[in-house]
Amino acid sequence: MGLNTIIYAILIFCFLIFVHELGHFLCAKAVGVRVNEFSLGMGPLLFQRKKGDTEYSLRALPIGGYVKMEGEDEDSNDPNAFNNKPFWAKALVLVAGSFMNLLTTVIIIALMAGIIGMQTNIIDDVSEGSPADQAGIMSGDTIIGINNQEVKEWGDILSLISESTGETLALTVDRNGEKINLTSGVLENESGRRMIGVTSLIKKSPGMAIKTGFTTTGDIAKQMVDYLGQLFTGKGSMNDLVGPVGIVSIINDQAKLGIIYIVNFTALISLNLAIVNMLPFPALDGGRLVFLVVRLITGKAVSDELEAKIHFAGMLVLFALMFYIVVHDVDRFILH
Repeated sequence: MGLNTIIYAILIFCFLIFVHELGHFLCAKAVGVRVNEFSLGMGPLLFQRKKGDTEYSLRALPIGGYVKMEGEDEDSNDPNAFNNKPFWAKALVLVAGSFMNLLTTVIIIALMAGIIGMQTNIIDDVSEGSPADQAGIMSGDTIIGINNQEVKEWGDILSLISESTGETLALTVDRNGEKINLTSGVLENESGRRMIGVTSLIKKSPGMAIKTGFTTTGDIAKQMVDYLGQLFTGKGSMNDLVGPVGIVSIINDQAKLGIIYIVNFTALISLNLAIVNMLPFPALDGGRLVFLVVRLITGKAVSDELEAKIHFAGMLVLFALMFYIVVHDVDRFILH
């Protein structure tokens, strides 16, 4: 693990934490909450400047950051304090951090799709002598159906070919506006992957890139939420979780493949941060949102002191879980 990996890891952590805290900060300012401090990093103070009511700080350890709002964890008589704002304003402030991480994921994926281009279901090249060539598929054809199932994008083609079991495939292509039905054989490579010998036409389009940013983020988010559900129901394994050590190790592997892979991994971390922070667990934004709802329904049945104690206990549990994951990561990624 080289110096570049450490630099990449620090930059990624700092960037995503900054984005998350910036979401809280901007929303707090927008709804009129007084922000006493906006800090990037934790630990010893390196730099601080005050502008208006807010002190902007840079601290030595690039492992976190925070937005310190008036009345966030205690009662305050300031009319602009967090505790004196209406439910909707406080809820927006709590959700804003995860929203910014979610938006960051969409933007990163959209930018990558715009720069690299996107695969389409239009055929770019047909390998000579391949099953597709023998079937009569031509460059420029648009595959719109496989085995009577509709094809909308290149991923559909890969999935349907991979999931097929027969020796042939029934293909429907659009050639200059005319639908043509063809029958193609199937080959398997050394790894067992089924293919017919065609490549996708790559297109670059801002509209398609933006759409890809939203759809891909949604698909990955669904997979992450599904896995969390499996984890809490006992169907998933804690061994699949990684902490900071594991993330740095993965960044090291991605760095060997190129900067694009690091950027894509950054998008995944950002989305993971957005989802995890909204879990209804004490000390997380989602847990604080739960207490807001409870207070909205019951009045102030839960005192500030009791809520603070519960969040503190939740923080201890999170630290214990993080310690377990770090120890497990060291064993997996460093000792073995």
